[in-house]
Amino acid sequence: MRASTTRWNLTALLAVLTLGVASPARADMLGELASSFEDALGSGSYGWALVLIFGAGLATALTPCVYPMIAITVSVFGARQARSRAQGALLSLAFVLGIAALFTPLGVISAMTGAGMSEHMGSPYVMVPLALLFLAMAASMFGFWDMNLPASWQNRLAQVGGSGYRGAFGIGFVNGLIAAPCTGPVLAVLLGYIASSRSPGFGALALFVYSLGLGVLFFLVGTFAVSLPKSGKWLDAVKSLFGVVMTVLAIYYVRSWLPLPKPVERTTAWWVLSLALLLGGLAMGAIHLSFKEGSPLQRARKGIGVAASVAGVLGLIAWLGALPPGARIDWLSDYDQAVTAAAGAHKPLLVDFGADWCAACTELEHEAMSDPRVVAEAQRFVAVRVDLTHADAPEWEVLRETYDKQGLPYVVLHTTDGERRHEITGLVSADEFLSMLRSIH
Repeated sequence: MRASTTRWNLTALLAVLTLGVASPARADMLGELASSFEDALGSGSYGWALVLIFGAGLATALTPCVYPMIAITVSVFGARQARSRAQGALLSLAFVLGIAALFTPLGVISAMTGAGMSEHMGSPYVMVPLALLFLAMAASMFGFWDMNLPASWQNRLAQVGGSGYRGAFGIGFVNGLIAAPCTGPVLAVLLGYIASSRSPGFGALALFVYSLGLGVLFFLVGTFAVSLPKSGKWLDAVKSLFGVVMTVLAIYYVRSWLPLPKPVERTTAWWVLSLALLLGGLAMGAIHLSFKEGSPLQRARKGIGVAASVAGVLGLIAWLGALPPGARIDWLSDYDQAVTAAAGAHKPLLVDFGADWCAACTELEHEAMSDPRVVAEAQRFVAVRVDLTHADAPEWEVLRETYDKQGLPYVVLHTTDGERRHEITGLVSADEFLSMLRSIH
């Protein structure tokens, strides 16, 4: 269950990080990437996640808080004055390891303290503050407020270390603090993601890889004396990109409490409308315009563009989460009504306990319950889906008292006599699910 809790969150991250889907095949590929990630996570290989996290670190290095300081910082710890390329490489490596020494423990702490997070994913007391945090971070990326350390602190930190390996390590360690206005928002997203993995080992590895992504340009400049392109408005565009991503994530976390429309099945019209909103928002100026400069009209265009882009990405995520046409079991929503109907018609009963925040429940529906053979076989059952999205939902009592269960996913197959024949508490294949259905009489 640990691996599957991340799949649809990763799908959301993939969708917002790409900020665009070129065709239905491209959207399906995002789901395939997420599925590959889940398989890797279950086997202890975190390849896809680490690629994304490395990319997040590299993107952070391209923000105005970090990028303009790369050449200066490399000169401070002495890589520019190194006697050989090997010495420059070692000095640069020491600097990057200093960054890693700051961030890696954060991954461990986040995974350990967030171990119980999945148990409270249905609580607004957890998810609403998290969403507000992401919105605040998005506002800082758009330039509405600055998350800078006091100038006196920045000056003291900049004087740490000096030249040499120890100095390079020390400067790397404090560099993350100086760059907090841009690293902080990205770290907030990553640490929340790591907390859901509940793996300290993965947390350490993830933040180490993030540090490598953040430090790779420092290493290249220090080792090979690479000349980087000059700073410009493109750096603000990178921050705006992060702002859009964080706004999407903020809304995604509280989607269960918002009256957001979502398709029951994948339709071409929904996909086209979502893509049009995304592309229209980008064209309006979601990324390339600024809230800090330009005419009032340009700032208004920026706001409309951000809103349209966010709506478009959320629409694409909802489309990815929907089922293909004809791939959905006809569910009832009232448990007591379903039990009465099954007993009265002398039919078997299929009970599915689920929640919007339960990624494994979504995975089970997409991989097993949407199979045409399963949908057809389920027609002879009375099928009821019990919604446990909200932590205070009275349906939780049915799960706890009637079935003596706590976690999700949980699917129960009853015979025509009401006997519990099969219980599903994890992911199963379509063939396995079909076999269970066919064994019920």
